[in-house]
Amino acid sequence: MKRSLRVGSVAGIGIFLHWTFLLLVAAIFAYYYVQSQSLGAALSGMGLILGVFVCVILHELGHALTARRFGVPTRSITLYPIGGLARLERIPSEPMKEFWIAIGGPAVNVVIAFALALVLLVTGGTLAPVALEAPGSHALASLMWINAVLAVFNMLPAFPMDGGRVLRALLALRWDYAQATQTAANVGQGMAVLFGLIGIMTWNPVLLFIALFVYVGAQQESKQAMYRAFTEGTPVREAMVTRFATLTVDDTLDDAVDALLAGTDHDFPVLEAGTVVGLLRRKQLIQALSEHGRDTPVAEVADADCFTTAPSAPLDEVFQQMNARSCSTVPVVDGGQLVGLLTLENVGELIMVSSALETRSHSRVPRDQLSEAPLRERPDGAASSGAPPVP
Repeated sequence: MKRSLRVGSVAGIGIFLHWTFLLLVAAIFAYYYVQSQSLGAALSGMGLILGVFVCVILHELGHALTARRFGVPTRSITLYPIGGLARLERIPSEPMKEFWIAIGGPAVNVVIAFALALVLLVTGGTLAPVALEAPGSHALASLMWINAVLAVFNMLPAFPMDGGRVLRALLALRWDYAQATQTAANVGQGMAVLFGLIGIMTWNPVLLFIALFVYVGAQQESKQAMYRAFTEGTPVREAMVTRFATLTVDDTLDDAVDALLAGTDHDFPVLEAGTVVGLLRRKQLIQALSEHGRDTPVAEVADADCFTTAPSAPLDEVFQQMNARSCSTVPVVDGGQLVGLLTLENVGELIMVSSALETRSHSRVPRDQLSEAPLRERPDGAASSGAPPVP
């Protein structure tokens, strides 16, 4: 959140503005002023944009509060020029929970649109879509139609929109999670290609941007599903590193530099009597060297709020936490003592090995028996379904 400005919180969920959002507001103000040469019109246009993003916040709160009902916390909500992002701690494994969380946002936009329509009917305002051609004169009508468009757009069956998650949840009622995600991702990529072709034929840069946004989002979801498929049912101990360098609270930044240059480790647990009291990451070390003397104790600059995990913890859940917290390394603790490190690099290596073994096992099954293949053993000993691996 270093590049975002905290503007408040709702129900304990922090609301942030990314710095690029401020550029958007300034650009909208300049656009309306140049077009109308009127300060009032510029302020009116900027006000409409701010109103839209209030609706975006409410949309994301729809996701966040629905997720809370299912025991899934939300870390924060951040506004970007292209929309909002609610950072959930994890995606629930139950398909119907994901379904209700996904539709929670668009449902808010529908409620807002109906509420504004009711106000316009009572006050005699226009409900015609032509209001969008003069948003400064018909702010409520414009906001109503914008919410309607947001609801419809978000329900398109394509990642990363909510409709893609709804489709995945419905497919997951009958298929395994990875297969459901891959199918939903394929649908989304097909829509992205269609948007791109229409954008090229009409030379519409907005459609081209949406096409790229949807295509990349589908790829990311497919990748995340592959990670989840190969880590589900696997304990952390299967992927943790057991040979690594550590530092003590009495070590200095100079000692940390020696450890960094002497091996391939990038992050160093800081120990006191064998107990983890912090984690010194390479980025923190480099920054500390420019701000402190080399004789500064590492305990003063290490991250004391790093979370730890146990060797028996489910790898897929810890992996989701690592992504949610943007944490590349997690100390693994057993009985209060450090026994390993879990890194995103090692999780990736485990997935590559598992994928290669899956591919080899498939190559040994006759083509006409693939659909009837029984449950097989994964390298960790846990049974997995006979669905093909996600490419």
